[in-house]
Amino acid sequence: MDGVALLRPEEQVFTAMLTGFANQQLARNLARTTVEGRENTVKAFTAYVNTYPWNWTPATVDEWLGDLRSLRDLKRSTIRSYSEAIRSFCHFVTDPLYEWTATCEDRFGTHLVQVVHEWNTAAHVRDNESDPKKRAFTKAELHAFFAHCDDEVARIRSLGRKGWLPSFRDATVFKTAYAYGTRRNETRMLDAADFGRNPHGVEFGEFGRCQVRFGKAKKGSPSAAEC
Repeated sequence: MDGVALLRPEEQVFTAMLTGFANQQLARNLARTTVEGRENTVKAFTAYVNTYPWNWTPATVDEWLGDLRSLRDLKRSTIRSYSEAIRSFCHFVTDPLYEWTATCEDRFGTHLVQVVHEWNTAAHVRDNESDPKKRAFTKAELHAFFAHCDDEVARIRSLGRKGWLPSFRDATVFKTAYAYGTRRNETRMLDAADFGRNPHGVEFGEFGRCQVRFGKAKKGSPSAAEC
């Protein structure tokens, strides 16, 4: 865009930044859901502060995140993911390799800065950030839950309704996730062919082993197969 007169310079430069940010993340093999989520966060922050990135300050980030905590009562993990999205975007646009700082100085008489720092964001120090008030089911509660699922299948089938098949499927999925400890997406992507014999658990027949083909992906990598 050097030397080209723009009809709406602020809007067009910002749109070009977002496009470049998306392309940079896709080049790093990040998931499209991650790319789209970060873009939506950047747009939401821009709308909140009502100004473009070359006018952002750390104080505006503090105010935004503070409002999200106090007014919307968002979870800590959500707040941190939002701040990380803004940090990543600022890291991209302030990198001299992409020349966005020079572009802003030429067109708007100001430059871009990193507005997310270690003193205004929370560190990710725990793998499990679940609410401690949300405990796991006891064995008795699990037994009651699975029994209720089975009872629902029998009840619906006794009424002569077709809905018993989806109920039976749901009951089976719940038990499968519990038995093999699979995550939500891992459970969703299972296929009948993923089950097989386990030499260490012959009593389970053809279902002693579960091959998870869509395991949790590492950063920049596709889903990893797990057993």
